[in-house]
Order: sequence, then structure tokens, then C-alpha cells
Amino acid sequence: MSPQLTQFLAEYPDAAERARLIAEDPWWLVLIKAVVVLLIGPVLTIFLIVWERKAIGRMQNRPGPNRVGPGGYLQSLADAIKLPFKEQIIPDTADRKVYFLAPVLSAVPALIALSAIPFGPVVSIFGHRTVLQLMDLPVGVLVILACSSVGVYGIVLAGWASGSPYPLFGGMRSAAQVISYEIAMGLSIVAVILYSGSLQTSEIVQAQAHGWYFYMLIPSFVIYVISMVGETNRAPFDLPEAESELVGGFHTEYSSMKFAMFFLAEYVNMVIVSAFCTTLFLGGWRFPFVGDDSALNQNWWPILWFFAKTFILLFGFIWLRGTLPRLRYDQFMRLGWKVLVPVNLVWIVVVVAIKTVQWSWPQILIGVGVVLVVLVLLSLALPDKKLPESDYVDLAGSGSPLPPLDLRVPDATPRQKALAKAEAKAARRKPAGVTAAAAQEGTEDGGN
Repeated sequence: MSPQLTQFLAEYPDAAERARLIAEDPWWLVLIKAVVVLLIGPVLTIFLIVWERKAIGRMQNRPGPNRVGPGGYLQSLADAIKLPFKEQIIPDTADRKVYFLAPVLSAVPALIALSAIPFGPVVSIFGHRTVLQLMDLPVGVLVILACSSVGVYGIVLAGWASGSPYPLFGGMRSAAQVISYEIAMGLSIVAVILYSGSLQTSEIVQAQAHGWYFYMLIPSFVIYVISMVGETNRAPFDLPEAESELVGGFHTEYSSMKFAMFFLAEYVNMVIVSAFCTTLFLGGWRFPFVGDDSALNQNWWPILWFFAKTFILLFGFIWLRGTLPRLRYDQFMRLGWKVLVPVNLVWIVVVVAIKTVQWSWPQILIGVGVVLVVLVLLSLALPDKKLPESDYVDLAGSGSPLPPLDLRVPDATPRQKALAKAEAKAARRKPAGVTAAAAQEGTEDGGN
């Protein structure tokens, strides 16, 4: 066996070898990995807050943070120092135990989820060969989905425990939102599992050695990207904390460090879903257009490529917040239940058919093209839907109904006509009265 092949096999071991390497990690190496995984979320949160404010300020032609530190880059650090010293205000009607527990329940699972993400291949740390991953479970995909979903319990309990109506509405919205988009997100991962044949995150990355899934399974990728924005309650899907409707949403009654924990959970969840998307669809830590035997995919370089892909997805969150307005709640739920879920189910059937028949990609593209042509022809052959003449209303350029040209404005409203009719009926029932002149003459005669 050549030295190059030996080194290649050492850098990219199979599942059993990776499990053995992780199991043989000494306690100090496990401690280092755990600390790094727990710090990734808070450190990136500090960075993302400044990056988001500066990027949106640039998009909207206004200054971002520019007072604290050089160029305003220490603004997040100043906020992190300020929040713990702010006054804690607890409503009298709050359930204190649940009120304190809710922020913890929202933030802690978000910090744990990154432990199943593979950040790179096998490397040497202080002379010990190990995998750049804290744990490589056979059901790693389900662990990450569970950790990202448990956080909604903290949001719902925060809304209920605050003892205020607006936080309760925000918590209920968040529960319905996460249920809806968690289904779409889970279904979008089914195609990836079918193609990779594993629920293990490292195996999914390894299966993309000859092609990334973001273009092989593009419907799943698009649905996952939309679902991850809805899952993290980010604009334009930030309805649980819509300030124009719910003051501040589920965290209206929170302040000081407890509010900071909700803030931390939101940004850490953004990092988790972006890192998970990188693992599932963007080849994980691999550099594009080169093989695994390239120097760019060996040693510590893959960590750089992994976080570069993650930052591209995180910038997508920022871009959406700076450009799109908030959706109405009914539009948001309709998108989840009537568009994403049905399309996902149809796509899963297509993927199963492709895997069963074992078509090649040219045959798949030809088949998809034929189906699209047939659908277009059917849409052209269908007659246009026409409304009955009695129900047809012309629209003006502004979208308002256009009144007919022969419109006649009534002289009186139905209420005015009814009042006039009632007055006429009452006048007919009243006896004939004496005129004022006759009454005056009668008074004068009586006086004489």
C-alpha cells in the first residue's frame, strides 16, 4: 500500500474507526472539545449581533454601531456587560418557578446541539489522533432536530408564566409555528437520509464526497432553508415577537439576564440550523471542486471551509431581515401547511422512485422536462375561469372596485325612508289639532 493511500485512509476512516477514535479520547481532550462546542454559540452570537446591525445599516443607508470601540465593533461586548446589571422586574401575576426555568430551557438545548456536528476530518491534537466532533451518534440527525425543537418549550412556558396576555399570544404563535415548520424541515431531511443511507452526520458528509446534495436534492434544500428561517422565528417569520402587534411577544415581561438568555438562544439556533444545513447539503467541511486527497481537505483547513459556508447561510438571515417585511400570520401558516408540506411529500415519492428505478441523472432531467412540458400544455389547454356576470366587479387601477357608469345615488337611505314612513303613519293616527290663531281667539273671548 502506497504512503499516499495510507495517509488518505488515516484522514478519512470509516464509521467504526471514527467511533473508536472518539471512544479513545482522553478526558482532557473530551473536556477541550466540550468547552469549545459550548463557546461556539456565545462567541458567534457576539459577532453576529455587530455584523447584523452593521450589515442592515449598510443595506438601509444608515450608520450602524459606531460609538463603542474602534468602528463600533465592541458594541456586543458592551451589551453583554450591561445586561446582567440591569434591574430585574418580575410581574406579580407570574408563576415564578416556570418564569425562571423558561429561559434556561430555551438556551441550554441550543448549546448542546452542536456536539453532533462534524467540523472536520481526523487531526492530531497534542500528538493524539482524534475526530473534530464531540460525539458521533448513529442517530445524530435526530439529536440535532430534537435539541432545536426543545427550545420552543421555553418560549411557550415564558409566554404562559408571565401572566400577561401578549406574551401568551406570542408563545401560542411560536408553538404553532414550530410544529408547522418542524414537519417541513423533517420531511426535507428524508431525501438526504434516503440518498446517504444513514442518520449519522459524519456518514452524510462522507456520502457527499462525489456530489453535494444542495444541487442533487435542490427541492429539499430550498424547503429546508425556508423552514430554518421559520423555525428560528426570524424575519420575515418573526411573528411570536411582532412588536407592532404583541409589544415584544413572548419575552415582553423579561429583562436583565433572562432576556439575554432568550437573545442568546435565538442566535445560537441560527448557528445550529446553518451548521446543520452545511452538513446536510453543502458537503460539510469539504472544499468545493477538489477531491478528498487535496491538501485543502486535510488537516485543519476544513474547519475554515465549514465556517465559511455557515457564515454565508447566516448572512442570508441578515439579508432577509433587512429586505423583507413581516408576513401576516395566515399567510405564514398557509405557506407551511399548503405549500411546503405537500411539495415535500411529492418530492419524497419522486426520490423513492428514482432510487428504486436507479435512473441516471440525464434520464431524470429528461423525465422532469417531459413532466413540466405536459403540465404547461395542460395549463394552456384549460379554459380561463370566468365569473358570472352578476358577480363580476371591475377593478380600478388602485385595486378598489370601480362603480358602474349608470350608477344612481338614492335620494334617501333605507333608514331615512323607514323613519319617514313611521312619521307619516304617526301623523295619520293623531286627531286634527286646533290652529294657533283659533286657540288665541278663544283665549281672548274667555277673558272678556
